[in-house]
Amino acid sequence: MIRILVFIALVLAVGYGFSWLADRPGDLFIIWQGQRIEMTLMTAAVLVAALIASVMLVGWLIRVVWTSPHSVTRYFRARKRDRGYQALSTGLIAVGSGDAPLARRMLDRTKGLIRADSEPLIHLLEAQALLIEGKTEEARKKFEAMAEDPETRELGLRGLYLEAQRLGAHEAARHYAEKAVEKAPHLPWAAEATLEYRTQAGRFDDAIRLLETQRVLNGMDRKTHDRKKAVLLAGRALSRLDGDPKGAREDAVHALKLSPDLVAASLVAAKAYLREDNQRKALGVLEQAWKLAPHAQVASAYVEAGGGSAADKLRRAQRLEGMQSHAYESLYAVAAAALGAREFALARAKAEAAARIDDRESAFLLMADIEEAETGDQGRVRHWLAQALRAPRDPEWVADGQASDVWLPLSPVSGKLDAFEWKSLHRARPDAIEDGNRAADAFSQLPDRSETTTRMPEAETVPVKETEVVVAAPVEAAPAPVSPIVQPPAPVQPHAAPRKPSLPAEEPVQPFFGRPPDDPGVKQPKAADGARLF
Repeated sequence: MIRILVFIALVLAVGYGFSWLADRPGDLFIIWQGQRIEMTLMTAAVLVAALIASVMLVGWLIRVVWTSPHSVTRYFRARKRDRGYQALSTGLIAVGSGDAPLARRMLDRTKGLIRADSEPLIHLLEAQALLIEGKTEEARKKFEAMAEDPETRELGLRGLYLEAQRLGAHEAARHYAEKAVEKAPHLPWAAEATLEYRTQAGRFDDAIRLLETQRVLNGMDRKTHDRKKAVLLAGRALSRLDGDPKGAREDAVHALKLSPDLVAASLVAAKAYLREDNQRKALGVLEQAWKLAPHAQVASAYVEAGGGSAADKLRRAQRLEGMQSHAYESLYAVAAAALGAREFALARAKAEAAARIDDRESAFLLMADIEEAETGDQGRVRHWLAQALRAPRDPEWVADGQASDVWLPLSPVSGKLDAFEWKSLHRARPDAIEDGNRAADAFSQLPDRSETTTRMPEAETVPVKETEVVVAAPVEAAPAPVSPIVQPPAPVQPHAAPRKPSLPAEEPVQPFFGRPPDDPGVKQPKAADGARLF
């Protein structure tokens, strides 16, 4: 743009000069070697301009002739380089598509057209061609050579890291990631991998420092940074809970400030407060988590916080219900606490209300416990257990398709940070549904609950009040079809909507992960293919 403006200005200046001379005519006389030359001023100006143009043209011709050998050489060199880059591009595409023969041909052609020391991508093409040809040892040596060159160091380290991951050499992968972070701390892949390895090794302080460095160098989003730091703090708090409750409490509280919805931090903070004999603050932390979202483990921890009698636990459960009155977890917590307090009517009503809200396994298992404790009727207990078999399990901690009874900062499958989610993973198995149908159909032939209560042995005479007798219409011989939430033949009216289960909250926590890898309901993780850089 500037050149165009300068050219326009120059043309205007020349035009203005000739116009100025035309308005002021005159004659020019030159005497040279006895000769007198006479011409007008305008003619002289045109001759001077033509002379200058002629000199410039001659100079350009001389320069073109003088530099023509170099220009010809440069032309053919550029053409050769263009062909080389075209072959390099085709080779990289062939590597990405897995075409090993084409990649090898393009590599040989590229080496014949471009020098490897002038184009680092040739080393990458060669290493990737070796990988898709199955020559992993030669590819590893190539990546090691690239890692020694300052220009291709990061590329070589990444190739070594991915190859180590593919082979399952996690210690070697950790070494390459640490080395990459040391040489180039701005690399996101190296920082992420190193962060996960340090967390897995329990080096939470180093992991947090690396996270802060990444935020400065890479401009990490504030929300992402706060979430990752909260997970790291919660993991450190969990590891310090037994030996240093005060430090665990400080870490957990800090994590909640960064991410208030992190349930694991709330649970650790509550446990730490209880170990410091501060029940009030423990309950306060759990209440804050409960108000954000009802959670089964929060409810269990809140009800059991500080111990107390069964009546005290029931009062705490009812307090949770007051905060989230329409949540399944609230109703289930009250029902379980009422069963512990032997208030069977309340327990049964809340369990049925929970089953109407969500079809989970735990409600039916709780109904079986209530039936066992209140009447001891094994037929009805089997009925509720059959209902439980037909329902999906309750939500649990799940990461990469694997379930765990406890939250962890990392996935045990992939090592990913903050991978655990509270969700329902397994569905009822078809064979379990068939067994449940058969059990429910068999139970439908059992006599009515009122009849079984009147057939008690004479030695155990139990007075029955008239108000307890339920007058019902005669029951037809053919049983009604069984639905997922069919009530057993009893005064209790059946629910209209189908319902389903999960393991009850009172089940003891199993160590580490609760689902074996061969469980047909578990989606097995596939090994990541780390052989490619694309």
